[in-house]
Amino acid sequence: MPGIDQELQSRFTSEQQKALLNVLFTANWLRSHQVSRFKPYGISAQQYNILRILRGAKDRMRAQSVKERMIDRAPNATRLTDKLIDKGLVARERCDEDRRVIYVRITPKGLSLLDRIDSDNKDAYTALFERLTVSDAKAINAALDRWRG
Repeated sequence: MPGIDQELQSRFTSEQQKALLNVLFTANWLRSHQVSRFKPYGISAQQYNILRILRGAKDRMRAQSVKERMIDRAPNATRLTDKLIDKGLVARERCDEDRRVIYVRITPKGLSLLDRIDSDNKDAYTALFERLTVSDAKAINAALDRWRG
């Protein structure tokens, strides 16, 4: 695969600028792969993220907590969750003590969909992960964590 210089046919004023554009370009590249990967299942990458958060919770969660854990903290998280509820993948519950609080949980149908997505895409993710060594991944993670500092 060509470097970012060739991909964008550009010169950069510094390695930091190059890194910034490389992160943005790569994030968009990964997002495009996700869109095509989730499309056959009728969900978006953001909806997949909500389902994974709820699967990890193992119980109901406050809807606001789900939004706070999202990778892409979209202002339309409520609408995204409503679509998952309409598909039967997520269930909504009101808190008995405080009616303003809304809980959500993944349904068995939602768990089944995640299992199917994970199984169907296992080879694709393995191929993607094999492009980086563990030490490459650790270095990238450390640099990105330092950058967000």
